[in-house]
Formats: sequence, structure tokens, C-alpha cells
Amino acid sequence: MKIIDELERLSILKEKGAISDQEYQEFKTALLENKQQTDNKEIKAINKKISDEKLWCTFIHLSQLCSFLIPFSGFIIPIVIWQIKKGESEFININGIIVANWIISKVIYYAIFIFLCFVFIGIPLIWGLAMLSIIFPIIGAIKSNSGEIWRYPLSINFIKIEEK
Repeated sequence: MKIIDELERLSILKEKGAISDQEYQEFKTALLENKQQTDNKEIKAINKKISDEKLWCTFIHLSQLCSFLIPFSGFIIPIVIWQIKKGESEFININGIIVANWIISKVIYYAIFIFLCFVFIGIPLIWGLAMLSIIFPIIGAIKSNSGEIWRYPLSINFIKIEEK
């Protein structure tokens, strides 16, 4: 029952003389305090959900760095985390799409740069892309942890983000 309905019911009981003015005030105060506690619990739950979303987005971005420990894991782990968590939040889904687009773009860039190694321009490009492969996930993690959406520069949008 809504708090307004409860207050109306209390008011009717008071008018009919079923409860005294003092009892009315006590019940009213108890109702309003209970409402405040419920609101605080809801706010805490919402803040926890937002905090969890930010944390998972940070994991999605930083998990790309796993490739430096285990080959190709930085391509697989972020996609797996995104696919598991994307239904929980639009924020997680958008960050997952951004990371997936960067991973696909990065693979294409590496393939082109390896081909360009035959004319020696590919070697510095590969080094530059390797540096960006470290820098972009760190920036993305920092931005997502602060609640922002940051699209990686040089990333090709293969998977479109649906604006709602």
C-alpha cells in the first residue's frame, strides 16, 4: 500500500474518533520514518548497482591487457565478460561494444602493419599500435570507472551502439 493511502486511512480513523490526535501523530511519524528508511535502502541498492556496473566495465577494458600474460586472452576475456554481463546494464553493453570494436580494429591494423613490414614502415606502426593497445584500455578503464563512456580513437564501428 502506498504511503498516501496509509495517511488517508489514518486521517479517516482520526476523524471517526477511532484514534486520538496523539496516536495519529505517532502513527504518521512512524509511517514517514519507515518511508525514509525504505528510500535510503533503495538509494543504497541503486548506488551498489552503479558501482558494480562501473567495476565490470573497468574489468572489460583492463582484461585486454591479459594478452601480455597469456597470448590471445586479451581478445577472448573481454568479449566473454561483455557477453555474460551485457544484459544487466546498458552501460556495460556500450562499454563491451566499444572494446569489441577496438579488438576487431586492432586485429585488422596488425594484419595491415605486418604486411607493411615488407617495406619497413610497418615496424614502427606495429610498435605504435602496441603502445595504443596499452594506453587505450587504461584510459577506457579510468573513464568507465568514473561513469563516462569513452570511444577509442582509431576504432572502426563494426558493432553499432543502439541509442535508446
